Amino acid sequence: MKQPRAASPPAAADTHGSTEPGAERVANPLEVLSLDQLRRRGSMKWRTHAADVLPLWVAEMDVPLASPVADALRQAIDMGDTGYPAGTGFAESLAGFAARRWNWDGVVIDRTAVIPDVMTGAVQVLRLITEPGDPVVVNSPVYAPFYAFIAHDDRRVVEAPLGRDLRIDPAALDETFRRARERSGTGRVAYLLSNPHNPTGTVHTREELAAVAESARRHGVRVVADEIHAPLVLPGAEFTPYLSVPGAEDAFSLMSATKGWNLAGIKAALALAGPEAAGDLRRIPEEVHHGASYLGVIAHTAAYRHGEEWLDALLAGLDTNRHLLGELVAQHLPGVGYARPEGTYLAWLDCRSLDLAPEEGSTDLAVVTDLAGPARLFLDHARVALSSGHIFGTGGAGHVRLNFATSRAVLTEAVTRMGRAAAPHTRQGLL
Repeated sequence: MKQPRAASPPAAADTHGSTEPGAERVANPLEVLSLDQLRRRGSMKWRTHAADVLPLWVAEMDVPLASPVADALRQAIDMGDTGYPAGTGFAESLAGFAARRWNWDGVVIDRTAVIPDVMTGAVQVLRLITEPGDPVVVNSPVYAPFYAFIAHDDRRVVEAPLGRDLRIDPAALDETFRRARERSGTGRVAYLLSNPHNPTGTVHTREELAAVAESARRHGVRVVADEIHAPLVLPGAEFTPYLSVPGAEDAFSLMSATKGWNLAGIKAALALAGPEAAGDLRRIPEEVHHGASYLGVIAHTAAYRHGEEWLDALLAGLDTNRHLLGELVAQHLPGVGYARPEGTYLAWLDCRSLDLAPEEGSTDLAVVTDLAGPARLFLDHARVALSSGHIFGTGGAGHVRLNFATSRAVLTEAVTRMGRAAAPHTRQGLL
């Protein structure tokens, strides 16, 4: 399909990094770093818990930086090129990536805006289309910061829980839209969609998203799609950009290379608007655009332009790990439910069969480090850190989210430990 034309000269960030793909085959990035090397890291994943804990919780991957990204950053630093971002190179790089990977030419440069990161972008877009007190619908269980960011900006979270199959329940979503619109004092309702879905790893199909768009249009609901995990769709599934489905013309998408290339500490993202939402997007305050790091823009641009070979190696490694995880759960945690994820590197484990006390509810907003139920058990008795299911909203209690973007050795050791810790708590008396 035809790629969008640039609207203005390319950004200075385009000058960094190789213009040719690497000739050497990329090794599985998940098997490059040793545990000793990882323990020397200073990031949240490796510093929140004690040194004897295997951290499989927050969404960081145990990988080295992709060479094209490292080269681009090194060149910028060597040149002292650390000023403010400019131009359209970042958006152009995403447009090219989207055309190659998803056969989608919908990244129109004039309808994009640089933002600091996806969640900051979500707040800014929600401010454009809602007022304080307005409802924002989410599909629980869902990425925990959705609750905090929405609530802290004085909007109301309204849940439309996923179905038992961990997919969007179209009837429940439609009814939630109807009720939210009726009860909204201003008549404004927004829907914050996770596509692919965090924490379940569900990749929404084109048909599912088209049904969402039809329902949203019928009820006058504006959709904001968090598509940060879009590059991480595993074999057997296909990513559908929300803005590519009929009815999404007044919607927004938020995209970033953060998850696909492990760039959480080098912030940059893009907000994309459908044709009917372009005027809204232009109302984002100018100072928001300045919040993105120039080194982040350089890194994300290099990832989209030159990082696909590395990404393909990563996806192959993640595919291997999700199959290995299924085998390990069956062997060591046979009473625990495992729905094989279609995308992301996050697995949603149903631990309700364990004989544990119910997780206590809280009137406060949960934070990502909160622990209860099985996550507390596995940290205290297995020395494995996971994300506690209750922080993801209704439907999360009794579950844990496990990050399998690590080596096979670490994954095997972690689940083996979890099995030993869970054994005394099974209703059958053994695992």
